[in-house]
Amino acid sequence: MNSSLRQGGEGLSVPNTMNNNTAPGTSLRGIPSLFQENVAVSTFFPHQQMPNVVQSILIIEDDASLASLEGEVLAAHGYLVRTVPSGEMALITLEQLLPDLVVLDLELSGPMSGWDVLEHLRDATCIPVLITSSSATAVRKHLRSCGESKETLDHLPKPYPLQTLLKRIKRMLTTPPSEQCS
Repeated sequence: MNSSLRQGGEGLSVPNTMNNNTAPGTSLRGIPSLFQENVAVSTFFPHQQMPNVVQSILIIEDDASLASLEGEVLAAHGYLVRTVPSGEMALITLEQLLPDLVVLDLELSGPMSGWDVLEHLRDATCIPVLITSSSATAVRKHLRSCGESKETLDHLPKPYPLQTLLKRIKRMLTTPPSEQCS
């Protein structure tokens, strides 16, 4: 992976040239690489030394200020955070890295909605997903009909306090993987 790093504040902007040479079981199969040129993602590193394992979170949010705030707060609480502003960039990122949890804005701008990203995720994996959206009705209906538990799929209506975001993420990440997948 060719990278040029640009340090800025707490985040790290990493333009990547992605390739499709991922290990089996670590990518979303069948998803075309939509962008082969530079893809900018922000990565926030934990502020404290963690024991051997640092849990990773992918934030898919098109509001740059909200994504940055969430990334900085989660990094301050010991998570390795990567943010992307669109569904297309999320799928490219997921080809390279499967995080421990995804925070997904359903109301993404662009050709791919958050629902599309969720569908691709569920076709390939049972990574816990915390949905954020100001539209609660459609989300509640989906949650009732999908058969997933709150350990694998939950909703946090916007606007929300950051403490609530932290509590939901901690709850979703403390459930052992064997209980998450059905």
